[in-house]
Amino acid sequence: MSAAPNGPTPSPLPIRSSSLKHHRPEDKKYVEEEEAASTTRPHPKPTLPKCKLRLICQDLDHAGANIFFSHNNPSTSLSKAVDGVLSILYKPTKTNDHIPPTRSVSVTLRSMGGVAYTTGSDIDDDHKEIHFSLDYIKSIKSERQKEEIQGVLVHEMVHCWQWNGIGTAPGGLIEGIADFVRLKAGLSPPHWKKENTGKWDAGYQHTGYFLEWIEDNWGEGSVRKVNDALKGKKYVEEEFWEQLFQKKVEDLWKEYSKDLPNPKPKGNGEKPKAVEEEQEKASDLPDSGLKGEDPA
Repeated sequence: MSAAPNGPTPSPLPIRSSSLKHHRPEDKKYVEEEEAASTTRPHPKPTLPKCKLRLICQDLDHAGANIFFSHNNPSTSLSKAVDGVLSILYKPTKTNDHIPPTRSVSVTLRSMGGVAYTTGSDIDDDHKEIHFSLDYIKSIKSERQKEEIQGVLVHEMVHCWQWNGIGTAPGGLIEGIADFVRLKAGLSPPHWKKENTGKWDAGYQHTGYFLEWIEDNWGEGSVRKVNDALKGKKYVEEEFWEQLFQKKVEDLWKEYSKDLPNPKPKGNGEKPKAVEEEQEKASDLPDSGLKGEDPA
């Protein structure tokens, strides 16, 4: 009986060396090119944060509501306001932990006195509420309706994202930063004007123009530094401005006053007329809550 034929003999698989020294030259070159590409390949740039945006209209039959919706796509206008505010006040980083952690902003259109105000919500202070007067919207001249509505939204949106020295910053500085951002966004109304009467922190456009002068004379990002310096610590005026600009704020104000085209002599601390008008508009509004605590 003949012997059984031998079974198939498997061919051994080649052993692949883990060292590049046994690779072909072209293999080594390929690996080197891949490694070089991984270090030069562009990484995603940091972006500014987003938040949930809501709109509530308490009276769709109000003439102010009709004007608001006639001139605004709420999704576009609110998103544009957030992006504009953040791009002026902050530079994006990987973590963005230098920016208040605002999670949502709800805009409520309703009948009330004044113009608008911002506060933290009942949930927690990371959720903000902007209350915008339908009566005021109704009163805006037709040729100014679109720009004024967006300007007010930008101003109030600043209050949702700015720092406030753990509630110790002067209200005039808080309002001045908001109107500075409105200025930089190209949304200043025609009645605004630069004035050197009264105090530097009279607020609104009065302080906004002063901050614009600081930005122009001390370099781009100066107001951003002012806002950053209000994060997580109390405002002490004697130290605050000297640490930022090596000058007292009163001296900066004097320099600003001299730079105005037609400086007027200072009065006895009286408020500029334009500021009085802005404060009269806001006199019927509830406390904005901005002096309560830091937004973060």
